[in-house]
Amino acid sequence: FFFFFFFQAEDGIRDAQESRGLGDVYKRQILCLVGPPGVGKTSIARSVAKAIGVKYVRISLGGVRDESDIRGHRKTYIGSMPGRIINGIKQAETSNPLMLLDEIDKLSNDFRGDPTSALLEVLDPEQNNTFHDHYIGLPFDLSDVIFITTANNYNAIPAPLLDRMDVIDLPGYTLEEKFNIAKKHLIPKQLKENGLKAREVKFYNKAIYDLINFYTRESGVRSLERIIASIMRKCAKKIVAGEKKTVTITGDNLESLIGPKKYKREELDKKDEIGVVTGLAWTSVGGETMPIEVAVMKGKGEIQLTGSLGDVMKESARAAISCIRTMYDKLGIAEDFYKTHDIHIHVPEGAVPKDGPSAGITMMTAIVSALTSTPVNHKVAMTGEITLRGRVLPIGGLKEKAMAAYRDGIKTIIIPEGNKADIAEIDKEVKENLNFVIASNIQTVLNTALKPIILNKNVLKQADEKDARSPIIKGQANAVTQRI
Repeated sequence: FFFFFFFQAEDGIRDAQESRGLGDVYKRQILCLVGPPGVGKTSIARSVAKAIGVKYVRISLGGVRDESDIRGHRKTYIGSMPGRIINGIKQAETSNPLMLLDEIDKLSNDFRGDPTSALLEVLDPEQNNTFHDHYIGLPFDLSDVIFITTANNYNAIPAPLLDRMDVIDLPGYTLEEKFNIAKKHLIPKQLKENGLKAREVKFYNKAIYDLINFYTRESGVRSLERIIASIMRKCAKKIVAGEKKTVTITGDNLESLIGPKKYKREELDKKDEIGVVTGLAWTSVGGETMPIEVAVMKGKGEIQLTGSLGDVMKESARAAISCIRTMYDKLGIAEDFYKTHDIHIHVPEGAVPKDGPSAGITMMTAIVSALTSTPVNHKVAMTGEITLRGRVLPIGGLKEKAMAAYRDGIKTIIIPEGNKADIAEIDKEVKENLNFVIASNIQTVLNTALKPIILNKNVLKQADEKDARSPIIKGQANAVTQRI
């Protein structure tokens, strides 16, 4: 299962190898594979080493906080030893292996030194031909070593170190990619590991799709492999016990094998609601959908923010309310809504800390929906930063966010105009199943997300009766109609 990003990583190294024939001026590239857990970063490095015919050695940097782990100890110390780089060369028994520096974003430092600074020499093609290890006490040439690093979050990599590497983003897998990985790789692998033959256990395609949709929710395939392994063990038990000679896995008998469904496709039974908008968030393990709820109540104009929100998200909420106040007449909202009503903004899963500027337009849409009692299209998700004048500013992580929207059954996502060029980086399957709405201002966002209101005599009569609990006023009903 070698997908586009595998060929991208392999081509980068192959191009580097071929260009060595152009002259001695060439300095080797340092590649950094960045992506959520379980997408195959380590497997790609191992496969690349096999494809280009060099030895492979892996060095885990997670939790390393001592500079001597990289440069080694001086021989004057008891228990001194070479650093991990020289040990890797010794393990490979060659001076030109492919060396994988795993989890480079999880390095730390303390009073004993900063290993990140020591890696600056290792990963700099201009300097690593004279790498100095304290144990051997002599310069060592690392210029023939192919270095590949991996990380979950490139923002955690120090800027000087990141500047020395060519970053290749590896997004999460799509539904079809997970299906093919499971069918062509994971299931045969688990059959072999559990001593089973292909004729003894048969997986229907629907069962694989159900495993992906209802039992896992991840960017990679680690959880999927664990569940398949659990199914194989139970099948092996039945066959050894003589209960069955062959076991067929269908969508109907999954629950009897691994229990009830863990995740439900919320979009199947979700309805358009007032004050509930689906936002898109980026995390170190991939993109996630993030619903934002707003409740408007009669009060004294207090603003409540709950859900473990960070300072940036709190500022986005206040900016959204200020933006609404500047255009209350265009939105058909009472001018003094911020005095007569309390606004409560909540982001579910309150135990999980959340922060970032990209929830600005989501919060404003939810507030406008609650203030005008207008339902929001639940098939629409959005991401973007809001300004006081209603402009929509660009955000990061669009590829991962689009993947999350596609995974959760969203049909339309609203993105800032500044991210229009990033659509080209999104997987073809995701682009084919999503409708991208480019927004430069909040008007486009509201027109896309809010359901149209048909104002007739009955609605106007109801508006008269509900003036006390809804900040929308009858005299501005035409403004709502014009906005929609």
